[in-house]
Amino acid sequence: MGSIRAERPWRSVPAGTAAFTALCVAALIALRAAETGSAADARGLPPPPDSDVVTVLSGGDTAGAGYALTLYLQAFDNQPGVSLPFASLDYGRVEAWLSTALAVDPASQYPMLMATHLYGQVLTRPDKQRRMAEYVYARFLEDPDRRWPWLAHMAIMAKHRLGDPRLAIRYADALRDHANGASVPAWVRQMHIFLREDVGEIDSARALLGGLLDSGAVTDPQEFAFLSQRLKAMGSVGNSSPVTK
Repeated sequence: MGSIRAERPWRSVPAGTAAFTALCVAALIALRAAETGSAADARGLPPPPDSDVVTVLSGGDTAGAGYALTLYLQAFDNQPGVSLPFASLDYGRVEAWLSTALAVDPASQYPMLMATHLYGQVLTRPDKQRRMAEYVYARFLEDPDRRWPWLAHMAIMAKHRLGDPRLAIRYADALRDHANGASVPAWVRQMHIFLREDVGEIDSARALLGGLLDSGAVTDPQEFAFLSQRLKAMGSVGNSSPVTK
């Protein structure tokens, strides 16, 4: 979905920098793990190291340092002698690790991918799915024009997996209000209309779609034709955008 920055491959990082970063981050993580007891315990996911410390020790390779943090978190469920389901992890700690990785390397999309496609997919724990959805929502608001794909994913998950169309509409409204960059697809900003149609708010959906067509914001002829047909299908008759501004 959309333009996502490719992570820099490790082989492109100077060997000395990569080795130093890996050693420093590993040392900090090991120290945290030692402070919290057994590594083979789901509750033993340690607090992440301080993002400022990691940034300083990275020697300027914040992309590599952020990636090291996410790799540690991702590997935590597979430890010597135990395999931990994601649902058993302390999600407060999970969020702290993801946030630290983003603080070290704000341009990285990998922590957001992990939030949506790993920790947001614990089907046996809808409470944790909701918690991760809210986490993604909060991080989206910090950088909406680049992080919109992850909130769009959560809007779809809220509707189809959580069975909560109102939550899906809340996220879709946020996408409409905040994701306004040129690279954001039109369907992202229109999602809220069709979600309202799905929950039976036909009058609201018709008014919103008619207003969108009337506003002149839709300039692509094929997109305009498609949306006009959807408006007619909602019960409109006569002209394709009967709602005036």
